[in-house]
Amino acid sequence: MTTTSGGHATVGEPGIRVLIVDDHPMWRDAVARDLAAVGYDIVAAVGEGRAAVRAAPATRPDVAVVDLQLPDLNGVEVIRGLLAVLPALRVLVLSASGEHQDVLDAVKAGASGYLVKSASAAEFLDAVARTAAGEAVFTAGLAALVLGEFRRLAATPQEDTQIPRLTERETEVLRLVAKGLTYRQIAQRLVLSHRTVQNHVQNTLGKLQLHNRVELVRYVIENGLVE
Repeated sequence: MTTTSGGHATVGEPGIRVLIVDDHPMWRDAVARDLAAVGYDIVAAVGEGRAAVRAAPATRPDVAVVDLQLPDLNGVEVIRGLLAVLPALRVLVLSASGEHQDVLDAVKAGASGYLVKSASAAEFLDAVARTAAGEAVFTAGLAALVLGEFRRLAATPQEDTQIPRLTERETEVLRLVAKGLTYRQIAQRLVLSHRTVQNHVQNTLGKLQLHNRVELVRYVIENGLVE
């Protein structure tokens, strides 16, 4: 990631608290500096997975930026540990690895998105903003990989469960989420406000007892809602 921000950088929403987990001090400091420069509140920046899990309950971050390669725990274990103590936390993986298995393991553990470290500073800041807003964010090409894996899992027989009743609009929004559209794109297509789309997604998350857009995509596929 280029650490010199330029162009039309994303501005952090005031009050968004971020935890950074990366064992490389220079990289960790650069990420913290870029985020702080656009208004994010860096509540902790640590180099070990266990330290991150210990810090989470006290610092209560909204977003965690997590590297997969850590000296004590692997990133997947850290993601699980963080979500165990803060279920509503949104996790963005920032890793040097673009290996498909690493991506799938991170998403299955609960990561909201996955960005490789070759991304530019602008791409990184945009990814953090979108993650904070509840979107699933992936480096180009990786979203299709995740969707394909969810389709494969959907082919596995599932136990019968009672599906909560969703409104026609909520179902419509869910289908567009599964296609990878952003909130703004969904709002334009359905002629709704950005906030209304966010409210539909949050209401649906509550009804389905899910935590993020990644889980919503899987739900849509598994329940045959993909058009």
